[in-house]
Amino acid sequence: MPSNTALTVGGKIEYVKIKTNNPYTHEPVSVVLADVLVNNWFASDPEKQKNKPVVLEKSGTFTGAKLEGIRYEQLLPFNNPIEELNGATDAFRVLVGDFVTTEDGTGVVHTAPSFGADDMKVARANGIGALTLVDKQGKFKENVGEFSNRYVKDYLNEQDYQSVDVDIAVHLKQTGKAFNVQKYVHNYPHCWRTDKPVLYYPLDSWFIRASSVKERMYELNQTINWKPASTGEGRFGKWLENLQDWNLSRSRYWGVPLPIWRTEDGSEEKCIGSVETLAAEIEKANAALNLNQSVPVDLHRPYIDEIVLVADDGKTELRRELDLIDVWFDSGSMPYAQWHYPFENKEKFGLNFPADFIAEGVDQTRGWFYTLHAIATMVFDSVAFKNVVSNGLVLDKNGYKMSKRLGNAVDPFETITTYGADATRWYMISNSQPWDNLKFDIEGIAESRAKFFGKLYNTYSFFALYANVDKFEVNEQKIIPVSERSELDRWIISKLNSLIKEVMESYADYEPTKAARAIETFIDEHLSNWYVRLSRRRFWKPSSDESTAGKGGIASDKKAAYETLYECLMAVSQLAAPIAPFFSDWLYRNLSKTVDSSVHLTLLKKADETVIDKALEQRMDYAQRISSLVLSLRKKEKIRVRQPLQKILLPILDESFQIYVDSVKDLILAEVNVKEIEYVTDTAGLVNKKAKPNFKTLGKRLGKNMKAAQDAISNWTQADITKIEQSNHYALNLNGETFDLTLEDVEITAEDIPGWQVATDGALTVALDVTITPALEAEGMARDIVNRIQNIRKDRDFDVTDRIAVKLQKHDAVLPAIEQFSDYIKSETLANTLDLIDGLNGGEKVELPGEIELGIEIQKA
Repeated sequence: MPSNTALTVGGKIEYVKIKTNNPYTHEPVSVVLADVLVNNWFASDPEKQKNKPVVLEKSGTFTGAKLEGIRYEQLLPFNNPIEELNGATDAFRVLVGDFVTTEDGTGVVHTAPSFGADDMKVARANGIGALTLVDKQGKFKENVGEFSNRYVKDYLNEQDYQSVDVDIAVHLKQTGKAFNVQKYVHNYPHCWRTDKPVLYYPLDSWFIRASSVKERMYELNQTINWKPASTGEGRFGKWLENLQDWNLSRSRYWGVPLPIWRTEDGSEEKCIGSVETLAAEIEKANAALNLNQSVPVDLHRPYIDEIVLVADDGKTELRRELDLIDVWFDSGSMPYAQWHYPFENKEKFGLNFPADFIAEGVDQTRGWFYTLHAIATMVFDSVAFKNVVSNGLVLDKNGYKMSKRLGNAVDPFETITTYGADATRWYMISNSQPWDNLKFDIEGIAESRAKFFGKLYNTYSFFALYANVDKFEVNEQKIIPVSERSELDRWIISKLNSLIKEVMESYADYEPTKAARAIETFIDEHLSNWYVRLSRRRFWKPSSDESTAGKGGIASDKKAAYETLYECLMAVSQLAAPIAPFFSDWLYRNLSKTVDSSVHLTLLKKADETVIDKALEQRMDYAQRISSLVLSLRKKEKIRVRQPLQKILLPILDESFQIYVDSVKDLILAEVNVKEIEYVTDTAGLVNKKAKPNFKTLGKRLGKNMKAAQDAISNWTQADITKIEQSNHYALNLNGETFDLTLEDVEITAEDIPGWQVATDGALTVALDVTITPALEAEGMARDIVNRIQNIRKDRDFDVTDRIAVKLQKHDAVLPAIEQFSDYIKSETLANTLDLIDGLNGGEKVELPGEIELGIEIQKA
């Protein structure tokens, strides 16, 4: 307030003059404020608001423009001369400014040009001078009356510090110049090291006239691929649209000196562009001024400050401007400085500029991103980077900024030591897009490690185990053509090449999160949980067939399985390498014949479009989704997977549906342990479906029509639901408007029917017969016996090829299983014999369904 030299009002804001009594001195006063804010400061009901002053008389309204030019008495007169601002020294006049609002306050803004950007701007525009009554230490100067030499804030942590704010408020109350004094909390910049408030202070600076090329900067920015696009178009684009000149200089000691020498009166100046130029100018100055200077070994302060140059008249001294260059100018010069351009490496610079890609925090919109772009535009009329990822922040798991002071910071070294760099990288990149803020949760890394790396490692281990047993080696010259492999092989190869295409496109478009998620889905849902699981028997088969018998070869189907899985693992090691460099290299070296090579030195595999079969992928997608629905129904009914069931009912979706499902029917039945699939065309009376709107997709589109849409969709008939399921389209008419809906816009569920369980996935519906007959129950028990025997083999470290003899304790509950499925049990467990023994004493105790406990004895045959 002591530095106030003007008052600013809004030109279009309506003001009033009110007569009242000063609440502190009780003297009659008149105050001017915005009409809409009167009730904030005066009692609308004096009986209920006795703590507020009363309006004694109120004028009619008038705009702020009517107040422009009115003069007023200085609030705190200490007889200080007004400082020139652009040559002007007027003061204590009412101005009009567009930054005045009526959101709070009074609608009249104290204006101190020395301590605010808006204040300085409006003062310069209106010929107002300044008062700078605070020094660079944060203290009032000598000539501020009773407040002289006092710190404006507690910068020194003084034990007996008295707030000068409070004392000024008391002074204004006592002199009748304060109408309302209260504490007000507002945002204010603070030093990140000391938490002390930052003092704004007027300083003379050097500027680059960036505003003269802002249109060109904006045009070039349109050619940059921003991730996300909203940062380039919004935050950065808006910054360029409203660009101000670049404040280049800083009043500091450490940094790059401003290479400008000037005469004392500022009439002549020289800007030095190189050491060579500086040496030449020093030589001229030495000759003209009889000096003995040389180029300093260290070009920083204080050595460079001692250099004196000479004006063109050969007599007048030129002294260096003491300011430094903004450190962001250094950063923005990086593309040239790294090559020492233009003094050398011109060819290298030409090959490397502009950069293909840069990445930094989103807070660099006005820092590095801007300075790179500004310098490149001004010097080369070019962008400095073609692509940019504007990184978000890493927050704690609750969404707060990490801080040692708050105790929520995660130690990166401890995290990497515990979980590894790859798991940490994979979690961070797959969890959210790099430009989104990441809620970092240690438990998420553990989950990511298990879901991706665990499954990939287990898949490799499975391959390595059997490949070593069979001494399998890839012979690139004798690989079985993909067209001659099984449908399961052709499917995973098709999915692999679709994955390669998607991942490479994602990387090329700077979308690593999409790439990571695609790789993760491929490993989890397709390679590990589908292809390997359904191919296990192929790897377990004896190595030879008729064509290879006695020759030490591998059966063709088994060889195809090895080659297919090998190709998938090799490709994944490449695709994952940019995100998980260490594990990918380990995997590649274990698979590669040349163990001294690295995955990072290989050429990225390109997608082979000739082996991508979308129809096959669709067929297998049906198999996976149907299997998933059936398994979910088993889980719901608590029916174990080893228990066979009789039938699945599948309503036909379209003409190709039954053909597609029939081609993968055997896979589905084996996966879900069901005997048969039956197709139905008319589901009326069999499956009753219901629909409800998906608020996530429809909310914004329908707006006020959302409630009507909810009522309409909830009352859809079975024919309505069938229509959208089959065509993926439904025209919904609401209040005279038509909205085109797809399956994504609705959630469809199906009700169970007697003896059956029903589940849906989009348009796909599955009904499962959950009735268990005695024959099915016996087969289920046989499968459980197989499982227990296999577990014992594993626990006793039997080789996968060892033949065995099995003795099973006799029990009524297992008799049907042994009587009907003895051959099946022996085949699955490599048992030469399977005998039921009364009172079996040896062996191991196992539990079977129905809380049955009996003994099993296994010996190598």
